[in-house]
Amino acid sequence: MRVLLVEDEPAVGADLAAALGDAGFVVEWVRDGAEAAFLGDTEDYAAAVLDLGLPGLDGLSVLRGWREGGRSFPVLVLTARADWTEKVIGIEAGADDYLAKPFAMGELIARLRGLMRRVAGHLSATVTIGRLRLDTTRMCAFVDDRSVRLSALEYRFLEVLAHQPGRPVAVHAIAEQIYGTADSGDTNAIEALVTRLRRKIGSELVETRRGLGYLLPDGSA
Repeated sequence: MRVLLVEDEPAVGADLAAALGDAGFVVEWVRDGAEAAFLGDTEDYAAAVLDLGLPGLDGLSVLRGWREGGRSFPVLVLTARADWTEKVIGIEAGADDYLAKPFAMGELIARLRGLMRRVAGHLSATVTIGRLRLDTTRMCAFVDDRSVRLSALEYRFLEVLAHQPGRPVAVHAIAEQIYGTADSGDTNAIEALVTRLRRKIGSELVETRRGLGYLLPDGSA
């Protein structure tokens, strides 16, 4: 899943980017508010991790701009201060969760995954769509309770579709979430990825909707 990381401190940002990448996220890291505001307005992200203490345009202004512009992806706010009044201001500006520095990296990742699950309507770390079950904590998949060995990219593909069960997701949108870009090479790679994935989990579990993209059938139709 593609995540926008907004953090101006080089050491903190590098640690966050590495940890999020290790946890299976595709991370785009920026260090100033103006660039963050632009990217959040123009690109598709599954979530954002946003530091409030940014140079130039501050984090609260960035967040307000996103929300006023109709951007609804979940935002986990980071701050060096733990003042409850600032938390209230951040939440009223549109923050979905709040984490004060210093924090444990495992907690940040767990909270971020929790936000993304809730946005998708999933209340636990296990997501079930028809015969397919994803364990979002261990990043593994099961079909009819049979464990399926997947590559990181194959798992990311399923997780992207699992956030919109029963609805087609466009190829370019999938490519942006799992690769960070959506050029023609990425879309060709998605087709090859789907071919490999279907051999592992069964062709009927990943449907193609011509002109619309791919979906995980949720069994409701």
